[in-house]
Amino acid sequence: MKTIEVVAAVIKHDNEIFTTRRGYGEFENMWEFPGGKIEAGETREEALIREIKEELELDIEINNYLTTVDYDYSNFHLTMHCFICTISGGELHLNAHNDAKWTTLGDLDKLNWVPADILVVEKLKENEGK
Repeated sequence: MKTIEVVAAVIKHDNEIFTTRRGYGEFENMWEFPGGKIEAGETREEALIREIKEELELDIEINNYLTTVDYDYSNFHLTMHCFICTISGGELHLNAHNDAKWTTLGDLDKLNWVPADILVVEKLKENEGK
């Protein structure tokens, strides 16, 4: 089974988390944390900064590492490295998504998540009290 390694940004502001809804593909209209594939020669952090700039036209600051989740889809294995981030500049444009919104931690369960991202939501809730 092919493994795809990606990075994802858990963008926080005050008590809210930025979520995006996929605008294409198998998981169209499902919610996810924005990010994408790591290209050859890139660090995880460089890939995340580039992907957020490409997908959302936002500049981010990576604050700290959150978790790495592994998930088996029917046709590939996903390894996703997740980082807590903040927006440091840019103007939001949805280049790969059809919606985006700020959501409280308590309301994350109300969204229809891409399967691997459910594990990230669980990790965020687990870390809430820490």
